[in-house]
Formats: sequence, structure tokens, C-alpha cells
Amino acid sequence: MNDIELILTMLAEATTTKLQRDRDSQGMIPLKTDARDGGAVAGRTRKDIETQTGKPVISGENFKQLPARRTKRLR
Repeated sequence: MNDIELILTMLAEATTTKLQRDRDSQGMIPLKTDARDGGAVAGRTRKDIETQTGKPVISGENFKQLPARRTKRLR
């Protein structure tokens, strides 16, 4: 992740936590709504940054490939 990606992730998490505390959300459905709203804030911010810079925020830095799985053969 680059710096902007990390900051946007932190923004989404902090916003979600703030919404949950302010709304006093209890239960799966309200917490899911808080998470969507927190993610939407970070998403709008990302789009704003991309509009201003003209470059994508998302990068392939530190992307880990899963190792190829060996298939087991039955005898």
C-alpha cells in the first residue's frame, strides 16, 4: 500500500467507528450500515483525490500473490 491508500483505509475505519459511537449502533444491520457509510466517505475522498491529481490512487504495491496450489492426485 502506498501512503494515500493507507490513509484512506484509516479514514474509513475512523469514520465507521465515529458513526457507530454517535449513532449508538447495536446489532448486525445497523453496524453494517455504519461500515458502508464509513467506506462511502473514504470512497468519495479517493475519487476527489483522483480528480485533482489525474492519477489513480490504487496501486499494486505490496500485492501478495497466493502460492500456486498443488493438486493432489488420487491413486
